[in-house]
Amino acid sequence: MRVFSGGLGTETNTFAPMPTSLASFRDRDYYPAGTHPDSVTFAGAPLYVARLRGKPLGWELHEGMVSSAQPGGITTRAAYETLRDELLADLRRALPVDIVLLGLHGAMVADGYDDCEGDILARVREMVGPGVVVGAELDPHAHLTPLMVEQADVLVLFKEYPHTDIRERAEELVTLCVAAHEGRIAPKAALVDCEMIVPMHTSRDPARGFVRRIQEMEGRDGILSISVAQGFATGDVPEMGTKVLVYSDGDAGAAARLARQLADELIGLREQLMVPYRSIDEALDEALAFEGGPVVLADRPDNPGSGAPGDSTFVLRRLLERGIDKVALGPLWDPVAVRIAFDAQPGATLPMRLGGKIGPLSGDPVDTTCTVKALKRDLVMTGLSGAPAPMGDCALVEAQGIEIVLTSIRNQAINVDLFAQLDCDLPAKKIVVVKSAQHFYASFSTVARHVIYVGGRGVATPDWKTLPYKKIRLPKWPL
Repeated sequence: MRVFSGGLGTETNTFAPMPTSLASFRDRDYYPAGTHPDSVTFAGAPLYVARLRGKPLGWELHEGMVSSAQPGGITTRAAYETLRDELLADLRRALPVDIVLLGLHGAMVADGYDDCEGDILARVREMVGPGVVVGAELDPHAHLTPLMVEQADVLVLFKEYPHTDIRERAEELVTLCVAAHEGRIAPKAALVDCEMIVPMHTSRDPARGFVRRIQEMEGRDGILSISVAQGFATGDVPEMGTKVLVYSDGDAGAAARLARQLADELIGLREQLMVPYRSIDEALDEALAFEGGPVVLADRPDNPGSGAPGDSTFVLRRLLERGIDKVALGPLWDPVAVRIAFDAQPGATLPMRLGGKIGPLSGDPVDTTCTVKALKRDLVMTGLSGAPAPMGDCALVEAQGIEIVLTSIRNQAINVDLFAQLDCDLPAKKIVVVKSAQHFYASFSTVARHVIYVGGRGVATPDWKTLPYKKIRLPKWPL
């Protein structure tokens, strides 16, 4: 059996000020054909699983390019077309193949392309023809378009948020695609638009219970796979929103009925699924009133995982103004401040200007006196599903009892080892502020006594009604 696998993806915040360039992909994950590491990467999980699964079975696996970028602003046309064409050229050299397995995202938007994944899948289908099984793994924060569903035989989305199941969903994708190629199943898809946009934190009910229930349905009564695209609210494209995708074995009607049923259930849960965000001062008051600690505050509006810069100062400024200490905060993306800290060296105390460099939604820079506590070159945080997440040169500085992790590579807080590698003692803190929406939860919940989600101004604000949408199709509750 001849199998081709590769990947390309990023999550595009169309309101973010920073373009996602070719350098953005090369800075995070760029593996030319045949160079993917022996581990899971964000866009390389199907390739890695196919490698492990196929070797003892004698598959002829052709490994194409795999690349992903940190979520950011609109991908440049040059970056998208260059990487897309490299991936397609790798596939062309591998032809003929029986199966194509892709690691994509689902919310990649480029200059001139509102549906990058649909474009890729359509070009793949045109190249391989109708008899080849085409499958892709997607992030649940996807704009799941009819074109994507039409051009692929199987699409499998991560079910967990935080995304702790990237490898497991890749395993399912490979299993289904092999079964389809061997004629043991005939996947029939149904896609239903819920006409809303809601987050689904599977760390808590009702999302946790809903996801467990749909997993129990898979493999029964002819149902092959069920995925929920939560959607990505800061992507202004026509197909943005929450959708349900069901595959049944040969019975399109059964898939359609179940997809409609599950969509209606989600619509009924939408009020409960919404995250209760606090203002900055409400969050700080709640944290201070909580007995014990640490209390984790998730700075959602400045989440780099949703395309924000990661350099906003709104929370930091209020901490300093209110004189709150025993705090850890990070990661704050500020390569200039990192360079200054490395020049000063640990133990030095000096005036520093922190954050607030990208635009008005980052706030004004904070000018304060800092003591350099620790430095680390090329720090690597444990990322999603254990994949390495480079943070670049990092510094820990302290200002008025607030320890701040400064990074030179933009990323969200995913694992407590970001702080631990700089000798920041999180359990000793009263408050820990993380720049993340939800991916922090799996790791930081091991030290947190309480978690508070913070809203407000920012490039990735959860107050979607303030965003100047132009392309989305309405209605789209709660807009």
